Amino acid sequence: MDADLSLGTLLKRAYHPKAFLSLKRNVRPGLEARTQIVSKLEKGALNAKAITQNTKLSYAATLHHLRLLEGENILVRKGGKPHRWELTGAGQQRLT
Repeated sequence: MDADLSLGTLLKRAYHPKAFLSLKRNVRPGLEARTQIVSKLEKGALNAKAITQNTKLSYAATLHHLRLLEGENILVRKGGKPHRWELTGAGQQRLT
């Protein structure tokens, strides 16, 4: 039973590798938020409103994490307002 419990704990903590920041402290709520954002952006560029609608995050939280990821060159802002956000090639990659 303990093995099942630890496996469940590991699955809950499966964060996207690009969600980890090198310049900030990585705490669970931030990692979860950035994992949601990066997962949506893997499918294509989106604006902040679309990301907010596709996640459980508020608009302010979405913008906060987008700017953190931009500061670490994981995301780039493109176009005029509303800006479209897309992933760069930087950041940790998934091992497949």
